Amino acid sequence: MTERALDERMMRRAIALAASRLGRTGDNPAVGCVIARGASVIAEAATAPGGRPHAEEQAVALAGDAARGATAYVTLEPCGERSSGAPSCSERLIEAGVSRVVFAAANPHALSAGRGPARLRAAGIVVDKGLLADRARALYVDL
Repeated sequence: MTERALDERMMRRAIALAASRLGRTGDNPAVGCVIARGASVIAEAATAPGGRPHAEEQAVALAGDAARGATAYVTLEPCGERSSGAPSCSERLIEAGVSRVVFAAANPHALSAGRGPARLRAAGIVVDKGLLADRARALYVDL
């Protein structure tokens, strides 16, 4: 399987996770996150009912040390700041030691809007954006 085909497979899984939570996440968007090493899924999660915890936060906690060096596939760009003051999803991904983050859709929210990806890049993490963006955007028409 090519890297592109593998990336698409993992992102399709993340999109399915997010879609399963549509309408159940309060004011927060429904996001899916899959953490994988190659074709092996290490952990996956979707935004919790009511909007917290975020998908990345849950997936990182489930993955534990296995996240180090792995790739995170996220349907919406990881947040750069949290309104609650808790560590952002981008900070959590950095702390987890992932080596690459692939996200589908951009997030125009003021606490995101490129801030999370910029933080990830500054930490030396490879960031790829826009994979299956057309499919993911259907999840975020209200953003």
